[in-house]
Amino acid sequence: MSRPKVVASFLSKDQEFQVMQAADAQVAGTRAGFEIEVLYAEQNAVQQIHQLFKFIHAPAEERPLAIVVETVVGEGLERVARNAVRAGINWVILNNRRVSYLESLRKEYPHLAISAVSGDQLAMGRIQGRQFQVLLPRGGSVLYLQGPPDTSAAQERLQGAREIVEGTGIELRIIEGDWTAAGAQRAVTNALRLKTAENLRPDLVGSQNDAMATGARDALLAIRPDWARVPFTGCDGLPEGGQRLVNVRQLAATIVAPSNSGPAIDLVARWLKTKEQPPARVVLTPTSYPPEAELRERGAAGRSGGPPPKA
Repeated sequence: MSRPKVVASFLSKDQEFQVMQAADAQVAGTRAGFEIEVLYAEQNAVQQIHQLFKFIHAPAEERPLAIVVETVVGEGLERVARNAVRAGINWVILNNRRVSYLESLRKEYPHLAISAVSGDQLAMGRIQGRQFQVLLPRGGSVLYLQGPPDTSAAQERLQGAREIVEGTGIELRIIEGDWTAAGAQRAVTNALRLKTAENLRPDLVGSQNDAMATGARDALLAIRPDWARVPFTGCDGLPEGGQRLVNVRQLAATIVAPSNSGPAIDLVARWLKTKEQPPARVVLTPTSYPPEAELRERGAAGRSGGPPPKA
């Protein structure tokens, strides 16, 4: 007897967080007895739509049990979602809490698992705002790399950071990226070529993910090598990604964002056993790396001429 199939769709195999989520989905799928088919949209919304419709329009016996998807576009692929649930396919969206159509779909199809699983994006922004405060205790200018501004993740991370730094003398200068290192490198390079950037010298570079932080760092140091001492921060915090970059001092801090895909697969597995409608939203808690107290100690040591932090 064949195992139930779950299609797991992610943004790009060039993003370490997306690859981690794909691996997490496979682990959770093995635990649940599912066959997991991983797709990458390569940051192309049209490609993602075509990939998913191939499964939705398949003969009934070949359709997957569920689609778990992080959408390229911020509105969450409503037309694709409606076609999926109409075909009897469970639909779980990742990393996007502001999906307006979910509630109506849950009312129309109460027998299906229709849900959103996301890290707490506001909390991520607030953690990063507190990191900015520790690193810039007297205030200063932050060159801030935001993800695609039509996505709720990018919007809420920015909102959370602004809540914390308001009134502290920290100013955010926003550059829009696409979650990738290459995209951030292009965006920063283009921004620094503008006439208005001639006198720009940020006190800190903050990015909404670690990939953009590395791209921004490469661009800045190629054009302005004298900025080598400017601290950089990111988010995602994979052990061999952002955490390692903090340990080797290429980043001053990052945020450990939990994988959404494993909990999403677990949610589908529970639905299969109970047939009970899952929660509309599952929100996962992020953490600072290093912990905020340790970052504060490092900052104090650096300002007082104390010993450098341990690698």
